[in-house]
Amino acid sequence: MKSDQTSEKAVILLSGGLDSATLLAMAAAQGFELYTLSFDYGQRAQVELQAARRLSEVFGAVKHQQMRIGLDQTGGSALMDDSPVPAAGKAAIRHGIPETYVPARNTVFLSFALGWAEVLGAHTIFIGANSMDYSGYPDCRPEYMEAFNGLAALATAEAVAGGRPVRVSTPLMNLTKAQIIQAGLDLGVDYGLTISCYDPGQDGTSCGQCESCVIRLKGFADAGQKDPVIYRTDGA
Repeated sequence: MKSDQTSEKAVILLSGGLDSATLLAMAAAQGFELYTLSFDYGQRAQVELQAARRLSEVFGAVKHQQMRIGLDQTGGSALMDDSPVPAAGKAAIRHGIPETYVPARNTVFLSFALGWAEVLGAHTIFIGANSMDYSGYPDCRPEYMEAFNGLAALATAEAVAGGRPVRVSTPLMNLTKAQIIQAGLDLGVDYGLTISCYDPGQDGTSCGQCESCVIRLKGFADAGQKDPVIYRTDGA
């Protein structure tokens, strides 16, 4: 799945979900040496970490790094506490953002990715942020990513010394979920290896009712494709 377009290293933030799997395939197709990074931040969807490891193996990542960080210690998200995960359209809203938002998550993730990129000598960080079919999270917007790129240019030794800065790449930013799915299928992504559910079962089945599942299912329908993952609502 790799080309000879570049032999540069890249850090890919890999959640194990649909978007990050597509992102990984894109980076592989561009010929990057893949260094994948996942986070156990206290989320209830621990099976997504298994999915990230599988995807890293399939796409031949040079190294897969899983870091444990305690965002559950600060809390503030339905993805980390013991309350039921809300169904799509039923989430409590604060400042216009649903309770499934994890405060500062992308800022924390990108900071760790920036540090690892600096150590590796990588100049690109891929993140699957999207501003089309998404829940309105503030750290998924184009202006946020540009602001982080500005910070990265001021925060790394090579850039401050006049060298090349690390840049965050967001190739999925302006794509619909259907377009993301089609791009991944064109690159050979097996979406059966991914999981997007906010509240998956112990057996890895998806709930089919949370906002992430609903957005995913609509994306497959809009793309004229069947989602290969198993939903607990199947046959109900």
